[in-house]
Amino acid sequence: MSIRRIRFRKEYRLTGRLVIIITFLLSFIIIPKPHRAAMISFFSTKCRNYQQVYSKKLNDRITDYADQARFTGIKICDDEGDIRKRVLTGQLARIRGGRRYIIEKMSHSYPFLTHDSKRVLNQISRRFRKKVKRDGLMGSRFVITSMTRTSENVRGLGRDNINASENSPHLNGNAFDISYAQFSFIKLNVTECDRWYMKEALAEVIWQVRKEKQCWATYERNQGCFHIVSR
Repeated sequence: MSIRRIRFRKEYRLTGRLVIIITFLLSFIIIPKPHRAAMISFFSTKCRNYQQVYSKKLNDRITDYADQARFTGIKICDDEGDIRKRVLTGQLARIRGGRRYIIEKMSHSYPFLTHDSKRVLNQISRRFRKKVKRDGLMGSRFVITSMTRTSENVRGLGRDNINASENSPHLNGNAFDISYAQFSFIKLNVTECDRWYMKEALAEVIWQVRKEKQCWATYERNQGCFHIVSR
């Protein structure tokens, strides 16, 4: 390869970088001030640290709340047909993903919750969205991995999930799981610091809601999620 061609490639790469920088600066000037923080966040590589590990504080056990969850929740559904009946009678509400959270495709549960559990979920999602926006990760969302299960679901889970239980509040429509291993970021470069921050930011929000006695919560290490049960 000739020296001239090498120089051309170096100059081409340099020109490309200059174009990106100039475009960013011009966009920054044109974009209204309230939206500039989101733009800075998109390119940021800042490391956000947590002094406290809130996830470890979420240590409720199923024996702490199983009886109350059965009392305040729905009667256990045998199959999908029973789920539909609970929806028609107003015992369960449909949960749809949106700008605050994503619902993962579920093979062993259904995207429905009791109205109390839906309120707890909305409370967590609103506070989380507000927190990450304030801390420079505007628009980031968490992922819900499990909601209401049927007896049929639990039998299927038993083969794959050591934490599946016939006493699980998921059967009463009171419980949902939020992943701490996956999040949706509006960001160019997602760092390990970002992932750690999101996990502990979510844990802190859940801990606050739990402290207000709106829910019980468990840090499930093996399943990669926070298990939340409305009170």
